[in-house]
Amino acid sequence: MAATLITVAPTGAESDKAEVPALPVTLDELVRTARECEAAGAAVIHIHIRDDEARPTLDLGRLRETVLAVREATDLIVQLSTGGAVTDSYDDRLRVLEAGPDACSLTCGTVNFGADVFMNPWPFMVELYERTQELQIVPEFELFDLGHVAALHRLLTKHGLPYGGHVHCDLVMGVPGGMPGDARTLVAAVAALPEGATWSATGVGRTSLPVMYAALSAGGHLRVGMEDTLTYGKGRPVTANAQLVERAATLARIAQREPMPPKEARTFLGVKPRP
Repeated sequence: MAATLITVAPTGAESDKAEVPALPVTLDELVRTARECEAAGAAVIHIHIRDDEARPTLDLGRLRETVLAVREATDLIVQLSTGGAVTDSYDDRLRVLEAGPDACSLTCGTVNFGADVFMNPWPFMVELYERTQELQIVPEFELFDLGHVAALHRLLTKHGLPYGGHVHCDLVMGVPGGMPGDARTLVAAVAALPEGATWSATGVGRTSLPVMYAALSAGGHLRVGMEDTLTYGKGRPVTANAQLVERAATLARIAQREPMPPKEARTFLGVKPRP
């Protein structure tokens, strides 16, 4: 059977370091986390960064430094978030691509995000997508709701295939305001994807395990990490991102789908070779 692509999302923009001490927010913490997660079976790292006070930032200098540091320390595919925090401007989110990542997230529509709204209007989506094509950066299409799948179809029809020629999506499930994290919804979302697209699934919070099991059984791939999940089990906080990657890798092996190495993942996703 096919190998399993495992993406780790170690930090995010929502959790507070003071409340989650294990969250990697400094460059040294992030690089150490990247090494540990690669050893545990991850092939892609989805990166948000923080400033000196551990607040979410899209500072371009910090982003460039982070991309270089993770590349020097690992073979992981470096995927930067263009979502940032819900308060970030469109201009700052577009500027993320100037940091030169291998890949980036591209969310295909606006969604209620707990008590906030994560804004992704159509003109912004188009501009971000066209920039990824120009800069030869592979987008991962983040889909928080079934309507986002329809927007993805529209984007591909009007603006062609992404750089690398392959469409890979991430179904983000269990966000309050988005699609629920259950097998029935996952199956419906996968059935609606463009022909030939591949996909990973992310279960937020307590939906982490149900989504992981459903994704493996349906032939999909996995995204895990402390951006999405802070508890390993009831009453058991996550102690390190590698703990979540190790569990994902174990389940993938039980499903007889070994974790995909970074070199194979580059070919799979259409990411250009490392310099």
